[in-house]
Amino acid sequence: MALLERLRDLLGPSGFVADGEDRAPFERDWTGVYRGEALAVAMPSAVDELRAVVRLAAEAGIAIVPQGGNTGMCAGAVPRERSLLLSTKRLDAIRSVDPRDWSVTAEAGVVLADLQAAAQSVDRFFPLRLGSEGSATIGGLVSTNAGGTRAVRYGVMRDLVLGLEVVLPDGRLWNGLSRLRKDVTGYDLRHLFIGAEGTLGIVTAATLRLYPAEPAIASAFCGVPSVASAMEFLDIARQKSCDAIVTFEIMSKPCIDLAAAHVDGVRRPLAGEHRWHVLVEIAAHDGAARLESCLVGAMERGVVADAVIAQSLADAAGFWRIREGVVEAQPRLGLSIKHDVSVPLDAVAAFCERAEAEMRRRLPASIPLFLGHCGDGNIHANLAQARTPADIFTASTARLTAAIHDIAEALGGSISAEHGIGFKKRDEFLARTDPVEFDLMSRIKRALDPADKMNPGVLMPPMQQREAAE
Repeated sequence: MALLERLRDLLGPSGFVADGEDRAPFERDWTGVYRGEALAVAMPSAVDELRAVVRLAAEAGIAIVPQGGNTGMCAGAVPRERSLLLSTKRLDAIRSVDPRDWSVTAEAGVVLADLQAAAQSVDRFFPLRLGSEGSATIGGLVSTNAGGTRAVRYGVMRDLVLGLEVVLPDGRLWNGLSRLRKDVTGYDLRHLFIGAEGTLGIVTAATLRLYPAEPAIASAFCGVPSVASAMEFLDIARQKSCDAIVTFEIMSKPCIDLAAAHVDGVRRPLAGEHRWHVLVEIAAHDGAARLESCLVGAMERGVVADAVIAQSLADAAGFWRIREGVVEAQPRLGLSIKHDVSVPLDAVAAFCERAEAEMRRRLPASIPLFLGHCGDGNIHANLAQARTPADIFTASTARLTAAIHDIAEALGGSISAEHGIGFKKRDEFLARTDPVEFDLMSRIKRALDPADKMNPGVLMPPMQQREAAE
């Protein structure tokens, strides 16, 4: 194909992959569930190269699937229908780190851990934290509006972006790399591309907020009798710490049991048995004193039954080993049905209670595993196969997921808190979307990508399907 020859000439051997075996790592998602087949993989090393790739694909009528670190959970970066996969990994320059402006400008392929290190080198702090920070890239994090474990204090990626640089579907470059905190001149276009999952254009760089170097973290692992108690503890902790909470993670007892049984290095911090557990962290110069005050207040109210405060970095790492071990150990129980929902803070307890009851009613031989960032209302309500036959478990997935999403929606929640929509959740997302909202989204997509060649089928149905519906 002439397009592939022109791309090979443009990008050279280090920026162009056509061989099937070499393409394979790009063609499957992080979960291993979704696979596709790309015409080729283009890996431009400069923004002008990326623009040229987009123009060549547009001229040839070939769809583009943008991909960052390929750590997504919803198949949003898996090639479909012989599209061109465009990887931003080689756009990996940190263009500037400005401690006086409290900002950093990084290209799309910069790995999150490297950006965090760059901020630290000038005594500043970039607060986004998540399990895949060693491979997730800035472009992907912007395009999926990533969340993570610090959102209770700092918000999600949308709250951290000051400006963007984006290549549009026709190859034009929008330079919106503003560093301004206040600007009311017209539409704020950056928000169109944050969370758009590459359907409106390709993020090539971002200017991001920095914060003061984070003071020492004080950590505690707590046993609580219920989710309602955990949420009351959150209220107490936010008040007594002067809102210095940076982490507030919840885990059900089956999660703790699973990690302790199957993951090396996991130790139970508490002596007794508790239905629910909370990992709480405070960032403040007097964090230990504030944390102790929070725990005393919560115990006096009866919402925390027991707790242990980390006395060392090793203790704190042990707490996190439990949290991370839950995810690591889930395959030991067979297949999983996973849900990434968010609800208002005052509905977290009701959601967990109703969702767990629904799981036990439908698949009583399976094991509910509830964990998540309940400080910001994001719960990962998972169900492990356990003793349920695989065929029954698999056949129940769609109906159970719809039921769990119904519960979240009835409580004013969302069916995707931080994993995005991608291809995996697209149809259910659209079925639950208000018609006016869908019309607005369709108009924006048509205005920016009239040929429907930018990550088609993600978030929105393909153009032909949309036109037929209209």
